Amino acid sequence: MTFHDRLDSAARQIDALLRTAVRGDLPVHDAMRHALTGGKRLRGFLVIEGAALHGVADATVAAAAIEALHAYSLVHDDLPCMDDDDLRRGQPTVHVRWDEATAVLAGDALQTLAFDLLSDPACHDDPAVRCVLVSTLARAAGAGGMVLGQALDIAAETAGRPLTLNEVEALQAAKTGALIEWSGAAGAVLAEADPAPLTAYARALGGAFQIADDILDAEGCEDRAGKRLGKDAAAGKATFVSLLGMDAARQRAADLTDAACAALDGYGARAETLRDCARFVLTRDR
Repeated sequence: MTFHDRLDSAARQIDALLRTAVRGDLPVHDAMRHALTGGKRLRGFLVIEGAALHGVADATVAAAAIEALHAYSLVHDDLPCMDDDDLRRGQPTVHVRWDEATAVLAGDALQTLAFDLLSDPACHDDPAVRCVLVSTLARAAGAGGMVLGQALDIAAETAGRPLTLNEVEALQAAKTGALIEWSGAAGAVLAEADPAPLTAYARALGGAFQIADDILDAEGCEDRAGKRLGKDAAAGKATFVSLLGMDAARQRAADLTDAACAALDGYGARAETLRDCARFVLTRDR
């Protein structure tokens, strides 16, 4: 299968499991399902491919967990008190479709669903492995990871000065990179193998992903992206594009993509799908 075939296959597996995991007919359940609809499932794909690289045939539960947590982060990030967005994945954001209270609760429920999935024996037979997955995701998502990045982003809006390049790198490594890094390493954790090569791969991939996101915000197509673009420039936010310029930002993303691919050298040709994933991140339009 090609990279896109494997990405689509992983998305179908993840979506099927999430449909089973979210049951109920209250507005909060509908909002959870709404928040989970669409998306590339890139983080879950990284879990599945990293696991397959180590001989683990089925990592769908862990993949679904990171997608549930990622969906929660988007629901909360879109709230009026945060980024105040009305479009996500080509559809109205949860607080627009329902209301703010339902959006907060749906996000809370999606976050806890992630840890429920990881702690389930269906994720891995060994409770010690499940504990590692739970604890590492908690750190990646919490005040030392994604939440830290969100807090730094909010603080930057009132700082009275543009962030420096080092500050933007630190912000994005936490806000975006931490969950991508967890996703890259999770497959090795499931196999009880050394996660260092995949961690290095995912760290470089996360950096390239954010630069590509900044490029997309500057010159992408809203219909393709499925979200509002140009908001960073309108708000005067410092980004890789505003600080480096478009050409230098593209080159830095390309260098990070090369670094991600090089981190996989020890796996040889078996890791070609993950290399294709890094190239996809560099050129994506949504």
